[in-house]
Amino acid sequence: MTVRPAGPDDVPAIAALERDCLGADAWSEGLVAEGVAGTLPTISYLVAEAGGRVVGHATASVVEDIAELQRIAVDPGRRRLGLASALLEAVVDLARAGGADRLLLEVREDNAGALAFYAARGFVEVDRRRRYYRDGATAVVMRRSLVRGCGASA
Repeated sequence: MTVRPAGPDDVPAIAALERDCLGADAWSEGLVAEGVAGTLPTISYLVAEAGGRVVGHATASVVEDIAELQRIAVDPGRRRLGLASALLEAVVDLARAGGADRLLLEVREDNAGALAFYAARGFVEVDRRRRYYRDGATAVVMRRSLVRGCGASA
């Protein structure tokens, strides 16, 4: 398995993962294409590739000292194999290289698996956004420090 920056040929696979994994909250293939092409200046797309096939992706935004994990999705048939962990660590590296000192994300409050995944990787809840998702679900805002200091153990 390899994690690498996404290229134009990856757009259809990323869009398919969006639809399969994120349902009504999926981003359109057009929006994915814009991000991969670099027309959204703070956005970076990474893909996890195995056997010549895109099996996961992550999208991050880095603006000065704040990075945000906007998306992470793994093919349902390839979960629990370390792909999400590898993608997340690649996002952490990208954020640090971009000068960020913290990484933020939102996750559905009813997604116990994702909440546990992020907590095990140093994220803590910092806020909640009521009715954040299209179906009215609440988002839990989580933060991970990327530098040492202020009680962080990055």
